[in-house]
Amino acid sequence: MLVVVSGPPGAGKSTLAHRLARAIGCPAVCRDEIKEGMVHAAGEFTAAPGDELTLRTLPVFFGVVEQLLRAGVTTVAEAAFQDKVWRPHLLPLAGPADIRVVHCQVDAGTAFARIRRRQGDVPTRRAHDDLSLLAPEVHAARHEGFRRVRIEVPEIEVDTGAGYQPGLDEIVAFLNAARSTA
Repeated sequence: MLVVVSGPPGAGKSTLAHRLARAIGCPAVCRDEIKEGMVHAAGEFTAAPGDELTLRTLPVFFGVVEQLLRAGVTTVAEAAFQDKVWRPHLLPLAGPADIRVVHCQVDAGTAFARIRRRQGDVPTRRAHDDLSLLAPEVHAARHEGFRRVRIEVPEIEVDTGAGYQPGLDEIVAFLNAARSTA
């Protein structure tokens, strides 16, 4: 099974992806963490929209996910899966995997506060162009303009504003129920 965890920046995707992976007992592959590892290896780096490492991250991310799926490993994959960019890369994985989508959602104000907080608290965030999101009006426009991935697979909406709604146990039950009926 491929569990796709998606949502706009600051929606709580990475935290939920890691919690789901622990609850299910499988790896979490997070696009941002791959890029952060590339930045660590590269040393000097300045993040910008469409920078070289961002472009290199996409094929590495999907290569790792595909290799795990072809080996028969249930995998949680997390990224800001916007439809136009990500659907063409997810559809070929429907062959080797049973895909389920977890859509994270939160209001723009909460997402903005999370982005500001992690910019100061998480040194590896220098790998990402988060600074362009720090103007409230820019962030709000991008948040509202987020177009989530649309593929014909079971999906669940999760509000991450104050904990998880539905709760983690319910999300795991959704994933396990989908698996047992496949």
